[in-house]
Amino acid sequence: MNFAMIGAACALGFAATGSAVGAGIAGQAAIGAWKHSYMTNKPASFLLVAFAGAPLTQTIYGFILMSRMIASTVDPFFVLAAGIAGGLAIGMSAYAQGKAAAAGCDAFTETGKGYSNYLIVVGLCETIALFVLAFLFGAV
Repeated sequence: MNFAMIGAACALGFAATGSAVGAGIAGQAAIGAWKHSYMTNKPASFLLVAFAGAPLTQTIYGFILMSRMIASTVDPFFVLAAGIAGGLAIGMSAYAQGKAAAAGCDAFTETGKGYSNYLIVVGLCETIALFVLAFLFGAV
């Protein structure tokens, strides 16, 4: 059994799962915010699409990490562990990003202010995934 390949698959699978859940959470908030805007006869901001789509990038990070792991020559058990831990960390980053993006959708729709501040917090959640990718990229 090739444990390194299992680890590589976990890196992508867990990252993509987090992206799906995070995008679902943020997307629900964006739809709810648009509904609120329509019900109050206010313009619905297209800017909320950035919040809804933000967690999707973690799938790309999982794919990049998976590709590196497939080509790795280090201990297969280390690659397995790195794939599981890294994929989970990247996926949790996407989940947290979706939650932050949902709050950003709500706050921006209610106030019409602070979009850049909300987007910065969403970006901070993404930073965790980038750190995990960078650190594991050097390890495997």
